[in-house]
Amino acid sequence: IMSCGKDFVETLKKIGYPKADELNGDDFDWMFESSEDKSFLEWFCGNVNEQHVVSEKELQDFDNLLECGKPVLEGDALDEVLKTLEPLGSKNSSQEKDREEEEELKKLEDELQTLQKLKNLQIHRHNKLQLMVTANSHVLQTLQSKEEEAHKDLKEGLGVFTAANNKLDKELQSLTDAVKKFASFFTASDSEQGSDAHPVFFSQLSLDKYLSLEEQSTAALTSHMKKHFYKGMSECAESSHEGSFQLEDLIKQVTFGETNEVCEESQEIARLQTAYICAQRQLIQLQAEEESLNSAIKCAESLLQSSDKDIVQQENIDAKISSLSDEISTIKQDIAQINNEELLPLLKESAQRLTAPVVKEYLDHQIAQQDCYAARQDEISRHLIRQKASFELIELACEMEMKKHQEISCQLEHLLESLKQSTDELQQRLQVITERTQHAKPRNTISSEDGFSCRLYQLLEGGNKKQQLFKTYKSLEQMAQKLMQDCATVQDQLAASSQEQSLLLSNLESDVDALREALYCGANQIQLRSPELTEQFRQLEVDLDKLNCLLTDLVADLKLKRSVLESNKLHQMERDLYVYYFKDEDHLKEMVEKLEQQSQAKSSGLEDENFTTS
Repeated sequence: IMSCGKDFVETLKKIGYPKADELNGDDFDWMFESSEDKSFLEWFCGNVNEQHVVSEKELQDFDNLLECGKPVLEGDALDEVLKTLEPLGSKNSSQEKDREEEEELKKLEDELQTLQKLKNLQIHRHNKLQLMVTANSHVLQTLQSKEEEAHKDLKEGLGVFTAANNKLDKELQSLTDAVKKFASFFTASDSEQGSDAHPVFFSQLSLDKYLSLEEQSTAALTSHMKKHFYKGMSECAESSHEGSFQLEDLIKQVTFGETNEVCEESQEIARLQTAYICAQRQLIQLQAEEESLNSAIKCAESLLQSSDKDIVQQENIDAKISSLSDEISTIKQDIAQINNEELLPLLKESAQRLTAPVVKEYLDHQIAQQDCYAARQDEISRHLIRQKASFELIELACEMEMKKHQEISCQLEHLLESLKQSTDELQQRLQVITERTQHAKPRNTISSEDGFSCRLYQLLEGGNKKQQLFKTYKSLEQMAQKLMQDCATVQDQLAASSQEQSLLLSNLESDVDALREALYCGANQIQLRSPELTEQFRQLEVDLDKLNCLLTDLVADLKLKRSVLESNKLHQMERDLYVYYFKDEDHLKEMVEKLEQQSQAKSSGLEDENFTTS
């Protein structure tokens, strides 16, 4: 249904209906909703064209006939006249028509052959043109792709170049800043650096605090050694000179005192052992003498007793005395041998056994003292090793820094030499340029080496197609003057346009004021509707209500007519005939002929009945 209205509007455009272009097809879709009108409208849209439209000339001729008062044939009379005219004209003009048709057929065949040849040529040319178009389009696409790639490469190259240039500028700036800062480290004096400035090099550090702390630690160490290692060192230190007393002398004196003390104690033990040996030897001798005296007394007593009893045995006693004296001499020899060979080692062993606990206690005391001394010496040695390591580390840092400074000085010397060479070369180039400029004559034409003037000339020349053979300074000056004149004219135009804009603004303000008055109408609130428009809207609403009433009446009338058509067959036949009249004329003719035949048959049957009755 949505496309039927558009088809109806297109048929109206074909037949030349006035203002058909302004019509909208959607507004006529409601006409195709009823089944009665739909068939007629579909026939109208499918069959009616420009040939069915009567021209203005034909209308004028028809109006002239009506004005003359001549009769106009219509309907059945017109059909009968046409039937009578067809056989008469056909017999006379059949031969002429055949000849004309043959000639026209020949002409049409010739035209058809020529048109076919032209068609083949056009097709051949069209194919060639299509091939050329495809080739050109392919070349164009490749060129466009290459151009896009070239633009992309150019953009990427420009981006990379700008990034590299910016990076190089930043690096050069940072390099210059670093060089200035590095040079300030070497060139700045102590007054410029100040006390609050942080030192950069190790040699700039002040070692006064460190040396004072080391001196304090050495002084504390010497005092500790004086107190704990050797008691007599205080006297030695007092007797020695204050300035010449050193830690090494103190250590030597401590070791010497310890050796002297050990020698004295060993001598004392040896004295005790010799005294013990002498005393024991004397004691043994006295005991032996005492026992010999006791035995002699006992022997004398026994002899006295025996002499009183038996004087006869005197001779035997003398013999015994002689034998006993011999034994005594042998015993004395044995005693002397024992005293000389066996008694002394035994006494030495007993003396050693006697002094062994003392020696052991003394040695244990010495071992403990030596362990204590060793622990203290380890502490002192660690302190001295740490002190020596710190001094060596400071010395190593100073040596490394000195080597680095020497390397930097060598590099700076090489850099100075290269800079001197580059400055000499630059001065030579500048001298050559100045000599050439002094000897050169002033020229009117712009040389290609003068890049600034050439670019300025191109900029001022712009899109001028008439390019001069030589670029002169006079033409450059003329173009500059012309540019100044153009600037002045543009400024004048801007002033005029500003005046026009001010006038337009004033007019716009007046229009705004008028609009405000129209909206407010002298009141404080905006009136969105004017009284005239409200009256027109009311009238429009009344008209719409009337139209709705008419439409409802029309719908009721249509329903009534449909019910009448459904109930009355005669009206249905009449409606069908009207439909056939508008849609299918041939079918209408057939229906009319059938009805005429039926009527004729009925009329003939009635005549026969009347004849029989008569």
